Amino acid sequence: MPQSTEHIAAVRAFNRSYTRHLGVLDQQLLESPYSLTEARVLYELAHKEALSAREIGDTLGLDAGYLSRILKGFTDKSLITRKTSARDRRLHQLSLTAKGRLAFGRLNRGSHDQVETMLDRLGPDAPRLVQAMTTIEKLLGNNGAPAATATLRSPRPGDMGWVVQSHGALYASEYGFDASFEGLVADIVAKYLAGFDPSRERCWIADIDGQQVGSIFLVKGSDDVAKIRLLLIDPAGRGQGLGHRLVNEAIGFARQCGYRKITLWTQSNLLAARNIYERAGFKRVASEPHRSFGQNLVGETWELVL
Repeated sequence: MPQSTEHIAAVRAFNRSYTRHLGVLDQQLLESPYSLTEARVLYELAHKEALSAREIGDTLGLDAGYLSRILKGFTDKSLITRKTSARDRRLHQLSLTAKGRLAFGRLNRGSHDQVETMLDRLGPDAPRLVQAMTTIEKLLGNNGAPAATATLRSPRPGDMGWVVQSHGALYASEYGFDASFEGLVADIVAKYLAGFDPSRERCWIADIDGQQVGSIFLVKGSDDVAKIRLLLIDPAGRGQGLGHRLVNEAIGFARQCGYRKITLWTQSNLLAARNIYERAGFKRVASEPHRSFGQNLVGETWELVL
């Protein structure tokens, strides 16, 4: 159906206004050394392991020559490493170096703070803006179908109760943990809320279309050491690398806060979580058998030096 001139003009005006608000017309994004396109490439590399240039180009719709120049610049700046693909030796798998993860962490923190400031200015109208954006994303998605990708956000009223309940129910059904585990989670959440330091601590909730599907907490252990707590991926959120996204989000924030190390405690039988931590660069530094939550377990301490 032909669209009216007024509708077309309204969409174009919105595009101009929104890009101006986010500063994407600036040569460098968020006062960083990177353009918007370079920042998007860093984002893809931070949230998906061992991508090929072809996969990045297909995802972002980038010209191969233009992307090649971006990747060469990243290589020259020691932001990425290249490894020949085991599946196809004609391809190279690209991964962020520690320097690259730090660069992305700074960008990610800057973007978070920019949007937070924008929403703070809106005050009580902020939820209306978020709902409108969600509607736009759905309508422009897969032929009008809602996107299944989870979004990460700050906790809202009711989320902390969901964290406690979901941990209790999921660990009981999948690992046979008894009610004492839910009690432990409730205690961790209560202490987080009672002593929350917004400058050095944070919780992220992942949701899909308003339904919570994941969580992670980064809390202060000491001036130099942060702790990851309560990583959870609901079955409805699995299969899209959400655990890696949540952990990388926490790592980026910890770097921005100036922590020198992140530590966490997990169990040897939580294989999916252990794989996420290992791929993020954590190293197991201690293990000890114990009897907890109605189970004989092997507790493990993992650390990441930042």
